[in-house]
Amino acid sequence: MTETRRLHRNDDSVITRLLHTSATWAVVGLSANTARSAYGVARFLQETLGHQVIPVHPRAEHTLGEVGYATLGDIPDGTTVEVVDCFVNSSRVGAIVDQAIDQAERLGIKAVWLQLGVVDQDAAQRAKDAGLSVVMDTCPKIEYSTPSGF
Repeated sequence: MTETRRLHRNDDSVITRLLHTSATWAVVGLSANTARSAYGVARFLQETLGHQVIPVHPRAEHTLGEVGYATLGDIPDGTTVEVVDCFVNSSRVGAIVDQAIDQAERLGIKAVWLQLGVVDQDAAQRAKDAGLSVVMDTCPKIEYSTPSGF
């Protein structure tokens, strides 16, 4: 008997809640490189949506006025991160999602957001099974400008 695998579908109500509820977002892949998409989206999250942003990048760079960390596990105890926004290649995002699941209780993680072009059905299912909301293969800037984002 073969198992029927359900493909992830984004829920407009989850997207709206994440965009419009004040929160801290850990942006994985965010560096000080202003030419990168992660930088522009993180700045949008800060300036337009009023979210706090925590940069997560192997170089742990201070970015957009915030202290950076090499991994989610390096974010200090007592810090609350509601959303983990993943700007990494699809082949690497599963490990980041697993870190988010592992750190969910300690950091208060409620959701993972896989950016436009970042798709991993198995990782999305693991996150959902762990009780996290999942948004995949889209961008907050795009969603904010659509009717579901308003």
